[in-house]
Amino acid sequence: MDTFIQIAQIIFILSVLVILHEFGHYIPAKLFKVRVEKFYLFMDPWFSLVKKKIGETEWGIGWLPIGGYVKLAGMMDESMDKEQMKQPAQSWEFRAKPAWQRLIIMLGGVTVNIILAWFIYTTMYATVGQKYISTEKLQTNGLAFGEAGLNAGFKNGDKILSVDGQTQEKFNRLMIDVLLGDKVEIERNGQKQTLLITDEQKSKILATEGREFIQPRIANIVIDSILPEGEAKKAGLLKGDQIVKINDAKIKYYDELTGSLKSNAGKATELTVLRDGKEIVIKSNVSKEGKLGFAPNTKDKTAFQIVNKLSLIDAIPAAVNESYTQFIYNIKQFKLILRPKTEAYKQVKSPIGITQRLPTEWNWEFIWGFTAMFSIGLAFMNLLPIPGLDGGHAIFTIAEMITGKTLNDKAAEIVQTIGMVILLSLMALTFGKDIYEIIATKFF
Repeated sequence: MDTFIQIAQIIFILSVLVILHEFGHYIPAKLFKVRVEKFYLFMDPWFSLVKKKIGETEWGIGWLPIGGYVKLAGMMDESMDKEQMKQPAQSWEFRAKPAWQRLIIMLGGVTVNIILAWFIYTTMYATVGQKYISTEKLQTNGLAFGEAGLNAGFKNGDKILSVDGQTQEKFNRLMIDVLLGDKVEIERNGQKQTLLITDEQKSKILATEGREFIQPRIANIVIDSILPEGEAKKAGLLKGDQIVKINDAKIKYYDELTGSLKSNAGKATELTVLRDGKEIVIKSNVSKEGKLGFAPNTKDKTAFQIVNKLSLIDAIPAAVNESYTQFIYNIKQFKLILRPKTEAYKQVKSPIGITQRLPTEWNWEFIWGFTAMFSIGLAFMNLLPIPGLDGGHAIFTIAEMITGKTLNDKAAEIVQTIGMVILLSLMALTFGKDIYEIIATKFF
């Protein structure tokens, strides 16, 4: 059931984004009297799930959920219709229209994606409010770091003050900023220090903990639930017990607990726990993995959440700012992917990989927020100057407007073929990697 909900979410999100993106091409095409031969949600190699011709346009749903397309008469696109291009240009064909009209048609999809994100953010800010986890509130006890973060020079209890000289009030972006930045200013034991994060260190962080390598430092560890076959159950630990000491080491924070358990992996230990206001000592073994087998009753991050309910007048510019910020983050993340030593390219996900990371319950607030973020990402990707994408077509059209010279059909065919090979190769790699990871997780 969980997987079904995740799949339903990604299909819904992709359907909204693709349909509106393609209408961004369709509407100006019709305004400029360009014949639209096909309008498809998802791709339809070899066959389609549903199709129906209405007027001059075939409307359909493909079986491969990696996008969609609008096929315009007289345009060299992914369909690679060479025969049509050999015929004399007709007045209703894309190629017969002036360059400025073709540019508007090409950029229509991206424009709609940006407007959609802005509209969603505006609506959300004016209804449920602008929500984020406060970096300042969450860092009351400092931060806890994963192993890769500790190896990069962080220490549990550090407070992050800025990244590359910029402060960040939103905790979810602070984690991204550290991975995208180079200089991190921290406060350690009341003293300010600067850490330089190398690409190699970023690679290790991305390969292990990812954005989750920074966590709030939780104090006072209380047992919430116990695994039925774990060491905690065997030792007689109970829900509500607070672990205050392991052997002779006092425990205050959860990272201290996990660190002490790892150092005692496979050993017998004495746990001092606070139960009903009294300290008692319980002997327990620690598993070879350095675990007792319980889940702590930790503070959820939402306890540090800020909710700013905005009026419609205030929500409009706030949504513009959020859309712009998301676009800038896409640029920064793309630059990180292009730095080979970070190996960030290994973290690029296909719709399969994205589906696995979606929540297992239907939450409209999350879905619309994710749709807005994804819409900006789709706009950015389509603007990349790669033949086959909107940005590739736009670049050649702008060059034509500047020079007055058009790309001949043979050259356009070659460029389009190169672009399609690049795009198909990238899709094959990302899909292949995600499928392999699923198989490896299930069977090896």
